[in-house]
Amino acid sequence: MKTAVVLLILFTLFMLNIFAQDSPQWHLPDGAKARFGKGTISGNIVHSPDGTRLAVASAIGIWVYDTATHQEIALLTGLTGEVFSVAYSPDGNTIAGGSWRTVRLWDATTGAPKHTLKGHGSAVRSLAFSPDGNTIASGSWDSKVRLWDATTNVHKHTLKGHGRPVTSVAYSPNGNTIASASWDQTVRLWDATTGAPKHTLTGHTDRIFSIAYSPDGNTIASASWDLTIRLWDATTGAHKHTLTGQPGVVTSVSYSPDGNTIASGSWDDTVRLWNTTTGAHKHTLTGHTGSVSSVAYSPDGNTIASGSRGIRLWDATTGAYKHTLTGHTGWVNSVAYSPDGNTIASGGNYGALRLWDVITGAHKRNLAGHTGWVNSVAYSPDGNTI
Repeated sequence: MKTAVVLLILFTLFMLNIFAQDSPQWHLPDGAKARFGKGTISGNIVHSPDGTRLAVASAIGIWVYDTATHQEIALLTGLTGEVFSVAYSPDGNTIAGGSWRTVRLWDATTGAPKHTLKGHGSAVRSLAFSPDGNTIASGSWDSKVRLWDATTNVHKHTLKGHGRPVTSVAYSPNGNTIASASWDQTVRLWDATTGAPKHTLTGHTDRIFSIAYSPDGNTIASASWDLTIRLWDATTGAHKHTLTGQPGVVTSVSYSPDGNTIASGSWDDTVRLWNTTTGAHKHTLTGHTGSVSSVAYSPDGNTIASGSRGIRLWDATTGAYKHTLTGHTGWVNSVAYSPDGNTIASGGNYGALRLWDVITGAHKRNLAGHTGWVNSVAYSPDGNTI
């Protein structure tokens, strides 16, 4: 019996290893022979309601990871172009992804496509399900928020008022209000049933990237290009507090489930944690080598996931680094074959050259040293110099 159990464990580990190695080759376009890496992270990251999955918006689809094993278990494709936004339904049964002009829904268990919602005139940058799961809100660069019936997939309302692209949408925990943020430097609050405007929150001096409701629904946090996070009274729209000290553009905010901490991502390559009562800075999480575009707390509040040129997991209490989900490469601007044809070198916005094995598709190593984008790469004829 012991021998059988050992063999089963070894077989499972072997299959997980093969599974992870083969995953970049899932859903290759017609005519493609191989894919190197998993594509850049092009949107947000979000946990499933039960915390067992992490969905990542990427340039080639939505990657879904098992949060216990850190293995990728699915790649959801079908959208035309990169995925800019991703959201789980409250029951965890549906994943929504936003791309150019469309929102696509998948069965979260089987990965089968369910519906495609069309109507936006530009990229869909943010998605949110209502707490009861009956409505999907989508915010777009066309400056509009659209509401969709999540059961019939029928368009219900279009919320108009923003003068520039809408970058983030969020439902209040009680489902009565929708908040939307825009490059027009405002946060707008809307009646979730009628679509009527309720309040416009002003005070930011530059574009707003991200908003989040506190778990109790009393406060809205907004992150801006003006290097600040502003906290607002969710009922009256009054300004409550401003969090300052992040030296880069603040791209993303997420409340801890207990409401005591805000995590923020920034263009300065860091994640910062803030006390929501005092506004005091608590921790700075370092290790990313590029701008942090998205942060998300796990439902149990124990882990923070942050997306940059890779996905890093952190202990939410201590700020200690826990794990990296690898394979997401960043934008690729240039590629070159070695003279013997065995290696491909790629350069992009990740500040290094990456070398890939042409036969296996495996990442071989990085050549570091650049501090900015790598826009051109070439081998010497003898293959000894890049």
